[in-house]
Amino acid sequence: MSNKLISDALLEVADAIESGNFGKKIKVGLTTLGSEHGSENLIQGARLASNGMFEIVLIGKGDEDFKSYEVETEDEMYKKMEELLDAKEIDACVTMHYNFPIGVSTVGRVVAPGRGREMFLATTTGTSATDRVEAMTRNAIYGIATAKACGKKKPTVGILNLDGARQVEKILINLKENGYDFDFAESMRADGGAVMRGNDLLIGVPDVMVTDTLTGNLLMKVFSSFNTGGDFEAQGYGYGPGIGEDYDRRVLILSRASGSPVVANALKYAYDIVKGEVNVVARDEYKKAIKCGLDKEIEELKAKKAPKEAVEEVKAPEKEVVTEAITGVDILDLEDAVKSLWKESIYAESGMGCTGPVVMVSVANVDKSIDVLRKNDFVK
Repeated sequence: MSNKLISDALLEVADAIESGNFGKKIKVGLTTLGSEHGSENLIQGARLASNGMFEIVLIGKGDEDFKSYEVETEDEMYKKMEELLDAKEIDACVTMHYNFPIGVSTVGRVVAPGRGREMFLATTTGTSATDRVEAMTRNAIYGIATAKACGKKKPTVGILNLDGARQVEKILINLKENGYDFDFAESMRADGGAVMRGNDLLIGVPDVMVTDTLTGNLLMKVFSSFNTGGDFEAQGYGYGPGIGEDYDRRVLILSRASGSPVVANALKYAYDIVKGEVNVVARDEYKKAIKCGLDKEIEELKAKKAPKEAVEEVKAPEKEVVTEAITGVDILDLEDAVKSLWKESIYAESGMGCTGPVVMVSVANVDKSIDVLRKNDFVK
């Protein structure tokens, strides 16, 4: 017996001991129709991922090296994929397109080019919620659950500096103060904080980078193909598994432009989330977050955004020179924050600094303004 076969056999035994699944090898499906680079590109990815630790099953175009379910069309392929998943003939499946229900979105996995650190992008396809801030908050929980399933015992969380980031930060701070156990990452920029900038993306500062899905999708494409011209995704682990509060189908997404190296990594990612029981972990994380006030935070968010019967007219006080910038106000709250100061006879203006939105006030009014903004829940 060759050294490689002995090594594979020992790894399989060790995995069985750890998981308790003696005699049951994890099976990961791969659909093989629909790639822009052809079926052979996908099958080559399967060959690259084949290491004896898990079984790869092809659905679509088959290959003699793998157990295969051959079908002619993509519709037949997806139907067969769901049949195999629901019958537990396969434990997860990697595919290039899937319609997840609202409340489920995918957590991507990349290698940041600056330091070679692995980072989870939460999220990259699907819709966690129809409200942006609620969706990003749920994305954070999805990202934490996925990172834990992949072996990160206490993943750090950063929030990408986007519209809604400060509101998401406030909700997560409240959950953390109420006992939800996670750690914020600290930006590598001089002013620090949990709100991440482009530099933090390139370095991979947080284990989990929280973003909205459309931005996450764009970032996945950039991280995967920034050195190939864009038509061939050559790096990373793909767009990841669909994660939800109570969702059990383990379906992982690739792009139709994903090359065989990404296909191989996506199959290994599927093995990791099956072994780590990501659906069980996600359900547990949700229970913890709800216990620490998630539902209450979402209800308050929706109440705050509910249409008011009448819009109060607020006039600006007499204009004065404003030179001091107060940060930490979300762009979606910026105008309301300024008006909250006007109500207290403090002249203020909205502005945009290099790190995001700011409220501009005079030197004399800085401390009083911060107190007013805190009282009205615009800053922490």
